[in-house]
Parts: sequence; C-alpha cells; structure tokens
Amino acid sequence: MTKKYHDTEYLYLSACIHSWETRLLTPERREQLLSAPTDRDAARVLEEMGWPAFDPESEAALDQAVGRRREELFARLGKDMPDARILDVFRLPTDYHNLKVLVKSRGEDCRRLLMAGGRWDPEQLLSDYRQRELRDFLPAETAQAVQQARQALAETGNGQECDLVLDGTCFRELTRLADAVDCPALTDYLRTRIDGVNLCSAVRAHRLRKGPDFLHKVLLEGGSVPPTALEEAAPADLRELYAATPLREAAGLAEGICAGGGSMTALEKQCDNAVLRLAAKARRTPFGVETALGYLIAAEAELTAVRTIMTGRRAGLSADAIRERLRDIYG
Repeated sequence: MTKKYHDTEYLYLSACIHSWETRLLTPERREQLLSAPTDRDAARVLEEMGWPAFDPESEAALDQAVGRRREELFARLGKDMPDARILDVFRLPTDYHNLKVLVKSRGEDCRRLLMAGGRWDPEQLLSDYRQRELRDFLPAETAQAVQQARQALAETGNGQECDLVLDGTCFRELTRLADAVDCPALTDYLRTRIDGVNLCSAVRAHRLRKGPDFLHKVLLEGGSVPPTALEEAAPADLRELYAATPLREAAGLAEGICAGGGSMTALEKQCDNAVLRLAAKARRTPFGVETALGYLIAAEAELTAVRTIMTGRRAGLSADAIRERLRDIYG
C-alpha cells in the first residue's frame, strides 16, 4: 500500500523553500537581465542569484549552466523531500526529451542536445542506447516506446511521429505517478499541462485543416476535456469546453487563431501562464506538499525564462521582442 504523506512532514522542507524562494527570478531581476548593457553583465546578474558562472557567448556553456542549476535544484530538494516521486514528475520529461534526441539523431553525435536533471544520467543513456542495451536500463514500457519511435521514424522519416510515441508514453507515466502520490495539487498541475498540450494540438489541427483522425492520434488522455470531445469540436466550441478550467483565457484566443487571425505563440504563452498561476496558488500554502510543488514549477519556469533571455540576447533580439516570448512570473 502506498504511503500518504502528511503536510506536517513537509514542515522543515517548506521552511527551507521559503528561504530559497527569495533567490528565484523576480520581475525586477528579469528586467535587469533584459536591460544589462552586455551579455556578460547579464551573466553576472545570474551569478548574484546563485547561478554558476558561465560564458554567455557560448550556447553550450548556457546549456551546461541550466543543467547544473536543474541538478542543484533536485539535489537540494531531494535531501528532505518526504515523497521523492514529486521530484520524478519533474525529472521524467527530461528523460523523454533525451530519448527523443537519441532516436532522431540516427547515430550522429547528439551529446550537446542531451539535458541533465532527469532520472537517468544522459551519458549512461547515450552509451546504453548506442549498445542497444536499453531493455536492461529502462522500464519495459519505456524501452518498448523507444523501439516503436525508432520504427515510426524509419517508416515515415517524420520526427513528429517519433515524438508522438514518446510523448504519449511520457504523459501516461506522469499520470500514474500523480495518481500514486494522491496529491490534488499535483493532479491539477498535470491535468492543466495536458489540457494545454491538447488545446494547442486542436488549434494546430484546425489551422492545418486536419480532421478527427489526426487528432485521435495526437491528443493525450488525462485532461479536463476528453479527447473524443476535442476530436469533434469546432473552433467556436473550444471556449465553452475549457470554460470551467484554468485554460479558459487561453481557449478564448483559440477561435481567432484557428481562423488565422492570431499567434500560436500567444496561445502557448497563455497555456503556460495557467500552469504558473497554479504554482502561485500552491506557493502561498504555508507548508505541505503544495509548497514544494509550487517551488518546483516556479524554478522550472525560471530555467526556461533565463534560457529564453540569454538566447534572445545572443541572437540580437530587442528587449521588447524577448519580453513577448516570456511567460509571467508569479511571486
């Protein structure tokens, strides 16, 4: 029988988290990064927040800094986290990212694209993949999904087909983890993520004039809106389908985007902001698993924001252009 952890078991960790939160990216620090005179000045702002020093002119160095920051996050929380499965919910997507990279690399050197911070060491994963020993290293369902993804890529030459296989397996595993933990806040977080993926898939399908058969293949189970409802929904129906969910604002954009009058980037941003609003709510809990969950969501959002800002700066984008791509920050 799976143990259910009590909120009081999170008292010490919650106190630590409230201290660590003060070093997360804030709107003010974000503006410092955007307005810093040089990339090196921006990197120094990050060092003041506790980030490792890195060469801001090197994409590989940025990737390594993000990876180290993620590993430090999990190590810090892992020492006192009563239920380690909470961390696995955030580690697991990195593992599946790495598996997609390996499958689509087709034997080419892909080490730079692998990310640290998953459950499995990326170097070990790469070695085992090259030696075709994944069955000894991965759970049976995951190893089977890798084989199916390889086959789909070989038959179609389409990387999206590979992604569909592995994404479906990833979210099924995430759903099982959330069910086992039995934490309403975690369930809400995962459901909202799935809703966001499915809403974006439905809008893309309408824009590309794809029918129910396409949606049946790409939609994920586990969201607030059943895939069968989305398969038959017209663009005008999406607002009503998501009206009682955290994605109601995002769904309000859907009809216009389906008609070609809006931006998918804006829709994806609204979906991500819905998740961040859940994090803000969870972080207001004095102690308990919600506090840890809210901190994890906020810390992952920081990693994404920093990568977006530093990559945008190196590409010569204006501060305003970068701001348009950034998600909200909730304190």
